[in-house]
Amino acid sequence: GSAAGPTTPSPSLLLPSCFQLDASPGYCWPSPGSRIEVLIRLPVQIRPMAVTIQHPAKMAALTGPATTAPQDCTVFGLDGEGGDEALLGTFTYALQEGLTQTFPLQNGVPRAFRFLKLSMQSTWGKAGYTCSYRVQVHGKILGS
Repeated sequence: GSAAGPTTPSPSLLLPSCFQLDASPGYCWPSPGSRIEVLIRLPVQIRPMAVTIQHPAKMAALTGPATTAPQDCTVFGLDGEGGDEALLGTFTYALQEGLTQTFPLQNGVPRAFRFLKLSMQSTWGKAGYTCSYRVQVHGKILGS
């Protein structure tokens, strides 16, 4: 379930998008399975405040309904690759909402991280693969 719904981003730092610059239908980063994990190396150490996920509109997807869109997601902070994970938040990407959805990280994020792990536990129907289009991280640079 979702602990927090989509909101408008307001933090002081918006990191560049990862995965795809073009979020048009069909221009995704496909991953096998409906459960995937992506390790994101941030350009600087930040205190993350929110994550934005973008997927094409349900009706604009080339294959009809956006059944490859992520559904339930979890975000973890890490100090280094393979380091201890700190749970930062869980959320559900809702197809009926806008195609760009921002989710505040609910766990008070007490410190900065150099890596974030985005874990997508399910999709909206197609178990064969998950399509990731655009992910953005919002936060504050360490020391600012």
